[in-house]
Amino acid sequence: MQGTTAGRNRFGQYERSRAIPVNPNSGAQGLVRARLSANSAAWRALTPAQRAGWSGLGTSMVRSDSLGQSYTLQGNQAHASVNNNRLLSTLAVVADAPALVTPSTITGVTLTLTAASFSIAYLPTPMPAATYLAVFASPQRSAGRSYEGDFRFIKISAVAGASPIVILTEYTAKFGVPVLGNRIFLSLVAVSLGFESGPFIMSQVVA
Repeated sequence: MQGTTAGRNRFGQYERSRAIPVNPNSGAQGLVRARLSANSAAWRALTPAQRAGWSGLGTSMVRSDSLGQSYTLQGNQAHASVNNNRLLSTLAVVADAPALVTPSTITGVTLTLTAASFSIAYLPTPMPAATYLAVFASPQRSAGRSYEGDFRFIKISAVAGASPIVILTEYTAKFGVPVLGNRIFLSLVAVSLGFESGPFIMSQVVA
């Protein structure tokens, strides 16, 4: 409203001065935008029967918004979600809605995090058949921080990959060498045939 923006985080509702959104136009950002553009074009080319199939699938794909309220996806949202995840997994996009798959969530993680080593040992290992582990991470934060909302894609494992997954090179390229005393947050997601599990979220201070 005018110069004020209202929002909500885990501490409750808040208001702040309105600001122009940051648009670094990075290579990763451009890749995501290109995928969304391609998916939108592909959706427009689908037949009515194919769109109906995606709409039916979307009613089974439940998400939660920032207020913790559940909602289901529209057909075009389901189409984009599945195909974005398939591209992330180096799989071909699909025009027909697939059967819903519910990947198993990550059940345990041991993290090795220093300036010279960044690896994630995870369970189950290896990942189930046709399943990948996608790793998202935060920029480096102060050690006292306990909440993170900025997770960016770092790396995806091989299909049915065995633990551990090493991400030092990929993380350093995006956020710099891990600095002693900084905290890094991770979000680990299992991805299978275009569908994703709930995230396993954790953090650790660089030792």
